[in-house]
Amino acid sequence: MAKDTSKLDKVILEARLNADKRAAGYREQALKLFPWVCGRCARTFDRKTLQLLEVHHKNSNHDDNPLDGSNWELLCTYCHENEHSKLKDSAGRTDGGNTATSATFNPFADLKDRLKNKT
Repeated sequence: MAKDTSKLDKVILEARLNADKRAAGYREQALKLFPWVCGRCARTFDRKTLQLLEVHHKNSNHDDNPLDGSNWELLCTYCHENEHSKLKDSAGRTDGGNTATSATFNPFADLKDRLKNKT
């Protein structure tokens, strides 16, 4: 006799819909807050290529979505994958995983000076 899985299906569907809403919400917010530039390689994006720009959670907690965007950074697909690969690589280390370092490049570090020089 087959088991009725409709309750389980409903729970899974609801969880997926909630995750989709959460994901769409912070992505849209991040795209409004930040310039469409990868925070690692400084590649710029436009509406045609925007699907290649992803929101990365700095602390790896996808439920930590402050409205000011302080836990987010925009990364291109390639840099985002590389960032997560570093985390996966360090997870298997015996030294506590403290050897993985974050990128320190900030493409906007001198933005204020650049804007002053244009006027």
